[in-house]
Order: sequence, then structure tokens, then C-alpha cells
Amino acid sequence: MTIKNVSDYLEEIAPLHQAEDFDNVGLLIGNETTEVKGVLVTLDTLEETVDEAIKTKCNLIVSFHPIIFSGLKKINGNSYVEKVVMKAIQNNIAIYAIHTALDNSKVGVSAKMCEVLGLSNNSILLPKDDGASGMGMIGDLPKPMPEEDFLKHTKKTFKTNGIRYSNKTGKLVKRVAVLGGSGSFAIADAIHKKADVYISADFKYHDFFKAEGKILLIDVGHYESEQFTKNLLVDYLTKKFTSFAIILSEKSTNPIYYL
Repeated sequence: MTIKNVSDYLEEIAPLHQAEDFDNVGLLIGNETTEVKGVLVTLDTLEETVDEAIKTKCNLIVSFHPIIFSGLKKINGNSYVEKVVMKAIQNNIAIYAIHTALDNSKVGVSAKMCEVLGLSNNSILLPKDDGASGMGMIGDLPKPMPEEDFLKHTKKTFKTNGIRYSNKTGKLVKRVAVLGGSGSFAIADAIHKKADVYISADFKYHDFFKAEGKILLIDVGHYESEQFTKNLLVDYLTKKFTSFAIILSEKSTNPIYYL
């Protein structure tokens, strides 16, 4: 099996044409004709991720976030990005990034968030013109829940030491909208679709005012909102490939710590 076999399969759930224009997805480092010895699945690719790939004898890293995003004019090892690229090339390790191609998949990042929260009747929050892909999801809890209970449920589900949220509305929570990663751009859409709660990340100070008493906004953290993506990809790949190991990275790449 070659890297192209793996990438072709990944693109069945996350076609690269679904990625946002600003993004950098696909095979970032390596040659698609290379035979795969093992795949390491991670959220981010850091130096320690490459070290983990070396240790586990994986020559392909499937990463959610792209390590090369804005382009590189020099590779001298003077930044964490350059160091990762150099180490990967020196050790013949390929890197494939999936990012917003998976964000826009109906079975991608936001769908996984719905799954761990126990939502049903799910649909795409911001569908693209094709109607079959788009950012975010919206779904229903099995039964209504008081806001305070739902906040505790969210904190536990996303395994975080702290969440940020807007002023409570006083309503029961039934309909929940989610979007992995930075999702402040979809607040108005969540309100328009009558979500009681919108869970995402990277809300700025003034974003919380946009709730206007109509919705409960919850910021669980960028890493936390996307953390289950690794599991989704591992599950998907292990159903197809049995001739080499599919390994879930054991390293947390979250750069944010809480006191």
C-alpha cells in the first residue's frame, strides 16, 4: 500500500475540494508513491510528533492541522515549523493534513462533537451549495436539560479544566449547535436556526455580547473542540487498512495550560 492509497481513502470522507480556499491540505511532505510502513494520527505535527513517528516506525503522519500553512521561504530550523519540516524530511516521514476538508465533511469534526455530546437529528449548520457538506452541525439532546447541568456536561465531555460562556438565558437546553475550532463567525447562524446553545472555540470578548439573551455561547477551547478528531480518523483508517499499523498519537499537542 502506498501513501496515495491512504490519501485516496481519506478523501472519500474529506474531499480536498471541500477545504476552504485559505487552507493548505493534502500531502505536504513526501511522495505519494512511497510504501506505507505505518501511520501515526495526530491533531498537530510538532517535533515530538515526528519523534513519536520515528519511535513507532511510522513513515506517514496524518495530521488534522497543517504544519505548513502560509508557505516557507527558508528552511533553516529557526522556527518550530522549519524544525518539524527538516526532521520529517531527514527521517523520510511524510505528512498529510486534512483540516477544513474534514471540517466541511458531514461525518467530520462537528459530527464527532455531536456524537460525544449525545445529539441526534443532526444536520449541517452552515451548508455549502451542494447541501451535503459545510461547517458545523446542529442537533437535539435526548431530553431537555437545565443550562447549569448542560454546562457541567459540556465541561466533562470535552475534558477541560475550564470553559467560558455567555450570560445564561434561563431556558432549558434542547437544541445544540457545534463547530470545531474557531467558530465565532457562525453565532448568528446558530441563533437563526434556534439553537439553545452554541459550542465552539476562540470567542473574543465582544463575541459573547452577540448572544443577546437568545442563546448560550460556550467556548470549550480550540484543542478541546477538535480533540476527538484523531479518534475519528483512526477508526476510519483501521476499517480499511490491515497490512500496517494505524497508531493514535499519545501526545497532547495542546499549547494552552490552565491553573
